[in-house]
Amino acid sequence: MTKRIVKVYPRFERAWHWVQALLIGVLLLTGLGLNGVHHLIPFGPAVMLHTIAALVLLVVWVFATFWLFTTGTWRQFIPKIEGMLETARYYAYGIFKGEEAPYKKVFWRKHNPLQAATYFGLKWFVFPAIWVSGIIYLTYNFWDSGSDATLILQVVRNIHLLAAYVILAFIIVHVYLLTTGHGFRAHVKPMVTGYDEIDLTPAQEAYLEANEPNRLKPVTPAE
Repeated sequence: MTKRIVKVYPRFERAWHWVQALLIGVLLLTGLGLNGVHHLIPFGPAVMLHTIAALVLLVVWVFATFWLFTTGTWRQFIPKIEGMLETARYYAYGIFKGEEAPYKKVFWRKHNPLQAATYFGLKWFVFPAIWVSGIIYLTYNFWDSGSDATLILQVVRNIHLLAAYVILAFIIVHVYLLTTGHGFRAHVKPMVTGYDEIDLTPAQEAYLEANEPNRLKPVTPAE
């Protein structure tokens, strides 16, 4: 294995990440306000902002899903059992003892086993739950009929809130983990520039140098 500075996050992925982060921030802020957690935004404007941000995010996710499957990037989010326990132990214990992370980022797999499992759960369960419940909630006036409508709405509301709090918890843990290891700046920089230091096999390095040299930063004595 050779450590090289490689562009692992293409422009679309970085744009999608930051736009998604901004929109989810707006949704959480307005959603918490609508549920009485704070009163920073009046109810009417909060509903409007929440709805607009949700619809824009839905469009972004449609494009992102298309990109994930057409580029094969979706494979990055398939969890593997191998290394899961070691990674979980590191985050639960080893990270506080200054131990070295058991997983090294490689060219074909950017996420460690725990990250992949987390993203898999979010993308296949939490995000669909919040979208389906949100759309049902938004279209309440179209299906509001019968004595069971209020009960159904309450169930839908609770599912929507539960999914939202799961996403909020993920964001808190995600930001916290960015402060560990090499520090916040080192973790965030790759999602700004696209480049990160990863391990390459001789075959991968030769392939990139021959076919995608623009993804490799030249080796300098400092590196």
